Amino acid sequence: MDLFEDMDGAESGAWAAGVAAVDGIRVGIGGWTFTPWRDNFYPRGLVQRRELEYASRHLSSIEVNGTFYSAQKPATYAKWAAETPDHFVFSLKAPGRITQQARLAGAGKSAQAFIDGGLAEFGARLGPILWQLAPSRRFDADDIAGFLDALPPTLDGYRLRHVLEVRHDSFACEAYLALARARGVATVFTDSPEHPSIADLTGPFVYARLMRSREDAPQGYPAGELDAWAARARTWAGGGDPDDLPHVGSTEPPDATRREVFVYFISAAKARNPAAAMALQARLQAG
Repeated sequence: MDLFEDMDGAESGAWAAGVAAVDGIRVGIGGWTFTPWRDNFYPRGLVQRRELEYASRHLSSIEVNGTFYSAQKPATYAKWAAETPDHFVFSLKAPGRITQQARLAGAGKSAQAFIDGGLAEFGARLGPILWQLAPSRRFDADDIAGFLDALPPTLDGYRLRHVLEVRHDSFACEAYLALARARGVATVFTDSPEHPSIADLTGPFVYARLMRSREDAPQGYPAGELDAWAARARTWAGGGDPDDLPHVGSTEPPDATRREVFVYFISAAKARNPAAAMALQARLQAG
């Protein structure tokens, strides 16, 4: 019998409870199915159908990238939710067929259909919805405003959290920041050498996608860099704005309002990302 095929008692107790957010900070990875993780993250012999169950008890959030390519059926969303602990949260990347339309201002009905297509099955496990724009999309104030205005604010009584990932340098302007802030939509901080990294805060929560893990670092990042990200996450969560990250405008003064923070290790040396996430999580737990 495969290890964990019929876990019970002490055999499963080590990871049954899961990992809670630390002071409102959630740390995770993109997806949960990746063959190399079976050698360096999942226990040897863990059956594939239990990988989400395991990952969701060692990390406090996962960003679902598969929905960018194809939305899932409500029954699939319900199954995912049922396999995770109560305090776990999914972030979902919205379908590219929506965010890559020629005219975003006309995508409101498609966005509504995606949200109404089963996301309610997540209940309290539904985290931010990530709307990732194509690298070729330039900032057009009217088009972006029309799109953001069409995003539904709630779903079955839950306040939806929308976050926009911009990938063209034209968004690095005060006009975009003002537009996003007026609508309470967060902007992804994309720590990537390929895309603009905008640390200016535009929404009530922070969403960071870190893309610089290295294969030659056992934990994905050197210890000093993980220490720095832990400090930044604590600053964000406490209502502050780290001044060592690239801003379009001046850094925002602390507003004394605690924030939710979502930090995901994405792409780059993908095999190392679970180790990076757990290393950052351990630093936050240590205080």
